[in-house]
Amino acid sequence: MAILPILEVPDPRLRRISVPVAQVDDGIRTLIADMFETMYDAPGIGLAAAQVDVPLRLLVMDLKDGPADAAGEPTPNPRVFINPELLDPSDDRNIYNEGCLSVPDQYADVERPASVRARWLDAHGAPQEALLDGLLATCLQHEMDHLDGILFIDHLSRLKRGVVLKKLDKYRAERERRGTRRGTAAA
Repeated sequence: MAILPILEVPDPRLRRISVPVAQVDDGIRTLIADMFETMYDAPGIGLAAAQVDVPLRLLVMDLKDGPADAAGEPTPNPRVFINPELLDPSDDRNIYNEGCLSVPDQYADVERPASVRARWLDAHGAPQEALLDGLLATCLQHEMDHLDGILFIDHLSRLKRGVVLKKLDKYRAERERRGTRRGTAAA
């Protein structure tokens, strides 16, 4: 497994439209393992292949919403979505304060459908379909946006997007001054 570099705005590769995964094979499963390692290292709760410069319709998530362990801590619950499709977004809406590994350390409220029916392939290539809601639905929609070259900041007004990008510039300057990457000491 390897930790992959995560593309950050304004990298134009983030705007590419991803293509479907033709076959779920060992190469795709290796990419999935690398994406999980990268996501956990960042740390984040979701990562699209497009964010690691692989324009395939593939994303991973872990909301750590598995059953609690003996100490009451949430356990990992890794999920893989290959060639995901949204079938039936609800009319009800939710607002979540979203962040993104490609727009590091920046957050903003984004409104999305509260629930979605989705269809995808799992890591073994088996078809899946489910009604998703709450944070899982939001995260899936956020990561699927990456597959279409869309960032969460694209859902903001021009004014709010400008504020987020100015904060990002300050964050990057501070990160460079400290010689850090994503809040950890540079190697």
